[in-house]
Amino acid sequence: MSPGGGERFRAAVYALVRRVPRGKVVTYGQVAVLVGRERAARAVGGAMRHCPDDVPWHRVVNAQGRISRRRQGSGMLTQRIRLEQEGVPLRRGRVPLTRYRWDSGRTPREPGGRRERSSRPARPRARGGAGEAEWVPRL
Repeated sequence: MSPGGGERFRAAVYALVRRVPRGKVVTYGQVAVLVGRERAARAVGGAMRHCPDDVPWHRVVNAQGRISRRRQGSGMLTQRIRLEQEGVPLRRGRVPLTRYRWDSGRTPREPGGRRERSSRPARPRARGGAGEAEWVPRL
C-alpha cells in the first residue's frame, strides 16, 4: 500500500459505512468490495476498530451475519442492542442478511454471499464409462 493509502482506505470505509441506513447492515467483505479492495475484509475490520464516533460501526457484521468477536464482550452486547433498537433482529446470533443486508445499488456477490465463478477456463473432467470428457468450469 502506498504512503497515505491506509488513511485513504480508512476514510473510504468510514464514508461508506456512514451511508448504511438505519435498520440495515453491511458485511466486512461487502464494504471491502464497495471501496474497491475486494480481498480486504480484514483491513475493513482493522479500520472499524478505530472508527470516529460518527460512524455507525454497529451496522457492520461478518459474512455469516454474526457480530464479530472483540476483546471486550461489552462491545458485542452494545452492537446487538443498537441493532435491535434499529429494528434489526438477531436470530440464533445472526442477522438475517437476505432481509437486512444493505443494497448499495451494486451487487458485488451472488445471492447468498457466494463469490462469482472464476474466469479461469474450464477444464475437462472424465466421466465414467464412455471415455468422453465433460467440460466443467473451474471454481
